[in-house]
Amino acid sequence: MATSSGDADSGAPAAASDPGVQAPGAGKKHPKAGRNLPVAISVGVGLGLLVLVTLVTYKWTFALLATAGVAIGIYEITAAFSKAGIQIARTPLYIGVVAISAMAYLFDVTGLVMVYGLIVISALIWRIRRGTDGYVRDVTATVFAASYLPLMLGFAVLTLAAPLGAQLIAVFVCLTIANDIGGYATGVLFGKHPIAPQVSPKKSWEGFAGSAVFQAAIGAWLFTWLLDAPWWQGVLAGLVMTVTATAGDFAESALKRDLGVKDLGSLLPGHGGLMDRLDSLLPNAFVSWLLFSIFGLIPAVT
Repeated sequence: MATSSGDADSGAPAAASDPGVQAPGAGKKHPKAGRNLPVAISVGVGLGLLVLVTLVTYKWTFALLATAGVAIGIYEITAAFSKAGIQIARTPLYIGVVAISAMAYLFDVTGLVMVYGLIVISALIWRIRRGTDGYVRDVTATVFAASYLPLMLGFAVLTLAAPLGAQLIAVFVCLTIANDIGGYATGVLFGKHPIAPQVSPKKSWEGFAGSAVFQAAIGAWLFTWLLDAPWWQGVLAGLVMTVTATAGDFAESALKRDLGVKDLGSLLPGHGGLMDRLDSLLPNAFVSWLLFSIFGLIPAVT
């Protein structure tokens, strides 16, 4: 299962119908992954090291890094929606992403819910100034973006604020990366049966199986090594997060196809936009927090 930046999304030029005209890029050999692999790996390693530095120094700096990343994601997704004639209320989202990060870190779930509710109410009010034409469409898109980005960031910050926050974030990020690595390797080598070719042709059942096996193994190791937790919890977390990470990949692929864009941005060479890296991390931010809470690794709110 190749990562989302390698999808053959809509918007790519069709091959020329005239047999005497060679389509752009025809005759060139493209890697099966559909991207510049050395560049993609270099960028991915660089991002991973940046996250690691924040976790081994001052863990609150990870919250700053994540907030900045999600803010860029908001810019990318609002620009993509704008091309389709959908106007997302950006200002409430930009203010909200900063506020939800700070409030979730300081006041736990109460702070998270408080800010999310204010973002939704602000979006309802903010859009009124543009009149009623397209009001429901634009407000719905804004609430979707608020749920997809600031809210999911808030759950990552809740995890970070826990006593084992740095280790928990490291496990969450590593498991999500393992989904891409396991799926990519298995999909490129053995992928023959697409899961949903109309949405993402390069994601195969073989790649999904590779993701599941690799994540389960990594989960068992990380849970025992970093969290001093039972190995079976790591296996379960790996299997569950394989499903949600893959769902995140598909959701963004469907989003891009519906909007008629290949990537949501071009910030990261070999990957596309930052949203093309956040697609698996966002749903896993919530799911990992939920699993860590169920396993007792995050103290219950009293």
